[in-house]
Amino acid sequence: MSRRNSIVVTALVLPLALAPTAAHAGGKTGDGASLGDAQGSRQGKNITVETKVRTTVNGGTAGSGRTGNLSSADSSWTPPACWYEPAFSPKEIEATVKAWRSINGLPFLGSIGDFVGDMLDQRYKEGKPYKDYNLDKQGEGMFWAAAVNPNRKDDPEAMACDKPPFWVDNGQTPAEPLAVSPQILAEYAYDELPVPDTEIAMAPAGATKVNLPTWIWLDKAKFKKISVTASLPGTGLSATTTAEPVSLHIDPGTGDAQTYPASGDCEINGDGSIGEPYAAGKADDTPPCGVTYLRASAADGAYPLQATVTWKISWTSTTGEGGNLPEGTFGATQDVTVQEIQSVNR
Repeated sequence: MSRRNSIVVTALVLPLALAPTAAHAGGKTGDGASLGDAQGSRQGKNITVETKVRTTVNGGTAGSGRTGNLSSADSSWTPPACWYEPAFSPKEIEATVKAWRSINGLPFLGSIGDFVGDMLDQRYKEGKPYKDYNLDKQGEGMFWAAAVNPNRKDDPEAMACDKPPFWVDNGQTPAEPLAVSPQILAEYAYDELPVPDTEIAMAPAGATKVNLPTWIWLDKAKFKKISVTASLPGTGLSATTTAEPVSLHIDPGTGDAQTYPASGDCEINGDGSIGEPYAAGKADDTPPCGVTYLRASAADGAYPLQATVTWKISWTSTTGEGGNLPEGTFGATQDVTVQEIQSVNR
């Protein structure tokens, strides 16, 4: 990023905190639009705005207890940390420059207002590259700015969107890979999927015995398909990302154990459940999903059994685009106490 662009971008940020007029946080421009959502990055090199993308949960987790967010099963892929979206009208850019010029004479600031105002005017007023803030195009487009995924604001990749606000006509798609799109919305919705906490049911519950099969299962009413729709108001762009549970992986927390199946991967049943609840008379049966511990846990300890559900992820959009995203996982750890079977010699 050039030093000149860095100054221009910082100049767009600072008046939101310093200027006493329309650019105050929460202030309004002449056309009633808010400038209060803009903020500077940690390095002060780019302008970011609070995203206007809105999400809606469809289906599933109401009343099901705690929820969490998925981790990508593909370690090389993560949802986007930032993107560009419509942010400022011409009048808002003009108001920002006026706000800067109004701070001249304030303590410790001197004539910095005119200096920064001149820098902004070079870009947005004097034809380099914009003329008169594009006021003649009011209503015909917007200046797009960087928006940071609120779930990933501490991700270094959030700094990848380092361009100062740029103009886009209504109905046009900017030649910018990180410009908001149905797929970016779908990937953002991935981060918003509230999957249920992976708390498995076990029998026997609490403590189990060495060489005694422990049955494990998940409630079909709790683990079911869920989706999130992400939309950007005023653009017609919308995408729905759907997560569907496909399997449960059991890691018993020790090498001295045997899982069922041997892989530890319990596939989902036709009715949507995973595994099978234990019932009387099945003591000698092999559980379809479970574990047998071969050694007792320490007297004052337990084995950390980890149960991880894998979710298949797909997406659709208002433009007809769609496809699959990397599978997601979400798990939890439960302590399992394993005791020796006591016997009495007569």
